[in-house]
Amino acid sequence: MEAPSKHPASDFGLELVVDAKATIGESPLWCAAESALYWIDVKAPALYRTKVDRLCTSCWRLPSDIGGYALNPRGSGAILGLRTGIFALDFASGDLRKLYDAPFDPRTHRFNEGDCDPSGRLWLGTMFDPACDAPKPPAKQDLYSFTLESGLVAQRNFALLHNGFAWNRAGDELFFAHSYEQRIYVCEFDARRGHIGAKRVFAEVPKELGIPDGGAIDEEGFYWSAIHGGGRLHRYAPDGRLERVIKLPFAHPTMPSFGGPTLSELYLTSATHRKPSALREGGVFRLRPGVAGLARRIRIRDG
Repeated sequence: MEAPSKHPASDFGLELVVDAKATIGESPLWCAAESALYWIDVKAPALYRTKVDRLCTSCWRLPSDIGGYALNPRGSGAILGLRTGIFALDFASGDLRKLYDAPFDPRTHRFNEGDCDPSGRLWLGTMFDPACDAPKPPAKQDLYSFTLESGLVAQRNFALLHNGFAWNRAGDELFFAHSYEQRIYVCEFDARRGHIGAKRVFAEVPKELGIPDGGAIDEEGFYWSAIHGGGRLHRYAPDGRLERVIKLPFAHPTMPSFGGPTLSELYLTSATHRKPSALREGGVFRLRPGVAGLARRIRIRDG
């Protein structure tokens, strides 16, 4: 098997966009209409919007951990998956309106990572993450999809930590990670009905390298994975072969997402976990990887 090529991030013009010092920076989403990057800090909970051309950032503080989000159909706010449930955020006023209670015990679990499928459903993973110090046995939770019309729909995919959502160009395959299993899966996807089908292991990450976190797909069908704790980005070929490794100058990348006018820039969030160990850790970064990406759907569907 051909060995993956290895490169320092400096080969791809790594630059700091926001020196956020985020506890857990996550979920960068490019909004072409606004030339802006949306992103979150999970544990110092807030939703951010950075106007990339002017490098100015707006912030909406939140009352509990945020695990995923999508913009609403009108662009006037967002739908948020918080630890305590699903909320609608109004950008102008900052007001929050609760739509649904969390489908789990928020003392032990929270939503983790969210992404919209090609039909505009917001998919939200879950994570075992006790909010108190009392010892509790780890317990898996389901994966959920959400629309304003249908509410939360359980998808019968249980994990201690879901991550890495990305759809292929045709929209008939969904990639995601069960991070604590060290595995990235690909499964059949019915975009019309919003159902996931049979899954298979796409790639495995050795435990000593870190865990597979957020993911993205480029225009060549290759899957990018942030290797959390390992300070690296992996690029996997469509057959699951590890094609490229990019070494990063910080340990905890969280999620890559393509953006910029031609989707040729790769934005990358990172985490400090309140213990920064590297310069600019917890920042929002940008690379130019030499390949464009597939656009993510960033708005939940209307109805």
